[in-house]
Amino acid sequence: MTLGGSPISWKTKKQGLVSRSSAEAEYHAMATVTNELIWIKSFLAAMGVYHTSPMTLFCDNQAALHISKNPVFHERTKHIEMDCHFVQERLLYGDLTTGYVPSKYQGADIFTKALGKSQFPVLMGKLGIVNPYAPP
Repeated sequence: MTLGGSPISWKTKKQGLVSRSSAEAEYHAMATVTNELIWIKSFLAAMGVYHTSPMTLFCDNQAALHISKNPVFHERTKHIEMDCHFVQERLLYGDLTTGYVPSKYQGADIFTKALGKSQFPVLMGKLGIVNPYAPP
């Protein structure tokens, strides 16, 4: 998570449930991050810092983004209904917006995946990390 372009929180954790698809796994992650965003917004408000604009949640899975915006549940999504209600509720209240980020630009991957020789420096630059081993 970033606030004003500066990273303020980062977490990686093995999910405690078995997902039937990558969209479901991403959607559960979106619900978890939404919960964290709401907590941070409440924490800032308790300190007298009010954030009135919607928070943006980026995801690299378009199917998960479609699920979040579709208020109609289908047979294939009924098992993730609780998370759907939570994220969709935040979208309807205007607390949250969602955005798509292609996987090749997903900054979190630098912390969670083994990346190729060409992709690693791209993500380091995107995150503003200076490579101490790069030639001057």
